[in-house]
Amino acid sequence: MSERYLHALEIENPGAEAPAGTRERLRDLFPRSSLRRMTQLGLLIGRVLEAMKPGAEDALVYASAFGESLTLEEYLASFPSPSPTLFQTSIHPSAVQQALIARQRPIGEFFPITGGRRLGALALRTALAIPARRTIVCGGEERGTWLAESGAASEASFAFALDLSPESAGAIGKVSLGPGADSGEELSLPEMFHHLCNRIPFRRAVAPGLHLTLAWF
Repeated sequence: MSERYLHALEIENPGAEAPAGTRERLRDLFPRSSLRRMTQLGLLIGRVLEAMKPGAEDALVYASAFGESLTLEEYLASFPSPSPTLFQTSIHPSAVQQALIARQRPIGEFFPITGGRRLGALALRTALAIPARRTIVCGGEERGTWLAESGAASEASFAFALDLSPESAGAIGKVSLGPGADSGEELSLPEMFHHLCNRIPFRRAVAPGLHLTLAWF
């Protein structure tokens, strides 16, 4: 069985908050020179990551199914004179890059991932496979408008970050991967966020003969 202990959790749950509202609420956390170019998801990810204080020896897993959806909409709307800035900030994994570069914060390893209905499980499985002494798992989405209506974007903005390590002292929970019967259940990123917000444990089949478990202490 592979396992890591959960030592800290940070949540951003602004729901339908407009990007301007997010920028105003979090403006003091970022250099002014970077703030105006940051996306809403970049601001949210930056806020939860800053609380974790990632370091040069840490590994970072970033999960987002859609990334900067609203920014992508704005980029498409800028044609026939496309905006280079909107293009740059609409690409996965722009949110983490914005947050780390703005603060000139190095990390040891970076694993950006995307996916569909099992993205939450994939993010945690990836973290459990990394040998670093400390792994930060973060993820989130940026609320879209017309892309959301077609199922190509999230309907709400959110972000989270988890601090995982092999050390049990002071832990608030545990994530483990081990043998178990298949149930066919999936763990999407929004569903994982719901469990984290409400401190709800889960046990899900993630591959033939394997299940993923989150337990809270």
